[in-house]
Amino acid sequence: MFAISLTADAELRPLEPWQVGEFFAHIERARELVDPWIRFAAAAPDLVSAHTMLQRYADKQAVDSGRLFGIWDRRTLVGGCMFPAFDAESGVCEIGVWTEPAGQGRGLVSAAVRHLLDYALIARGLTRAEWHCSPANERSWAVAKRMGMTVEGVLRSAYVVNGERQDVQVWSVLRDEWIDLRKGEAV
Repeated sequence: MFAISLTADAELRPLEPWQVGEFFAHIERARELVDPWIRFAAAAPDLVSAHTMLQRYADKQAVDSGRLFGIWDRRTLVGGCMFPAFDAESGVCEIGVWTEPAGQGRGLVSAAVRHLLDYALIARGLTRAEWHCSPANERSWAVAKRMGMTVEGVLRSAYVVNGERQDVQVWSVLRDEWIDLRKGEAV
C-alpha cells in the first residue's frame, strides 16, 4: 500500500473495504461534525452500510470513476478526501472532504486536497476540478478558496440533507490555473 506524507505525523492512504472497522469508528467520531453538511456519515449508520460505501468506492476506483482516501494522524483515521466523481473522458472531477474534530486545524485536509488536485489536473491531465459544498459550510468553502478555486455560483435547493433542502455552492479550478498556482506555490 502506498502512503503520502502530509506532515511528520500524518499521511494520506487509500481507504478500502477491509478497513471497515476503523472507518466506521472514525465515522462515529465524525458524525456530529459532518451530518449537518453532507450525507456521507448518514449513509454509514452501521458496519454493513459502511462496508457497502467502501465497496462502492472500490468499484468506482476499478473503473476509474472515483476514489476514496483516508487521512491518518499518528496511525488514527481522522478524515478523508475523495473523488466522488472522476471522468477522465470529459476531463472533469469533483473533490470532497470530511474530518472529525481531531483532524481539524492543522492543514491536513488542505494538504490532502493539493495531492488530489495534482493527481487529477497534472498527472492525469483533467481540465477541471470541482468542489461542491453548502454556502453555509464556511470550513468547506474556505478550503476551496485556499486552493485558489473560483466560486461559480449556487445551485438553489439542489439536494437533501437530514430531510431539508440545501443549496450547493460550486467552486472550480482549471488545469492551467492550477499549474500556475503550483508554479507560484500560492497554494
